[in-house]
Amino acid sequence: MKEALLETFNAYFEQPLIDEINEVGKLVEIPAGEIIMDIGNYIRSIPLLISGAIKVLREDDDGDELLLYYLEQGETCSVTMACCMGHTKSEIRAIAETDAVIVMVPVQKMEEWMGKYRGWRNYVFESYHNRLNELLQTVDSIAFKNLDQRLVEYLKKKVEVTNDNKISNTHQEIAYDLHTSRVVISRLLKKLEKMKKVALHRSYIQVLDL
Repeated sequence: MKEALLETFNAYFEQPLIDEINEVGKLVEIPAGEIIMDIGNYIRSIPLLISGAIKVLREDDDGDELLLYYLEQGETCSVTMACCMGHTKSEIRAIAETDAVIVMVPVQKMEEWMGKYRGWRNYVFESYHNRLNELLQTVDSIAFKNLDQRLVEYLKKKVEVTNDNKISNTHQEIAYDLHTSRVVISRLLKKLEKMKKVALHRSYIQVLDL
């Protein structure tokens, strides 16, 4: 685990901090599609992403989901950290978008390391900053962009985080992420296919030119 920590976090953390994470952390391999953290659960550990991608979702009162942002290598979830600091239940759902490797760190270490390690403080503040910017982009997208644009950005981001131009999500799953209906997504994907932007196959969507 220490080798993976050094490779991923050496630019962020001091050597003594990496040694501590190696001592108290737990290396976990998560298959794609598995829920890592769910709404309403108390958070016992902070995830540090070694490899893979995780999508973070919110859910409304009717059970409909909205994609907030993705976490990629070297990142953590600042919403999780905020829940840890306030000792509150999780308000988000985190699902492995691809196979992922995560180091889970006990939450009680978060406050201790904030006072002990400058690298950890900077990492936490940078995480808050990055997630806030992504949340603002999500709000702007919903408020100011039409669904055609949101779908194109969604597909581009999928290709980026998975490093694969073949998207295996169903039309219904995409509709859940974008908080709309499957019929609308299917219609928009057909429109993109006619424009030679994507190719629709039985079990995947191939991104051609977005």
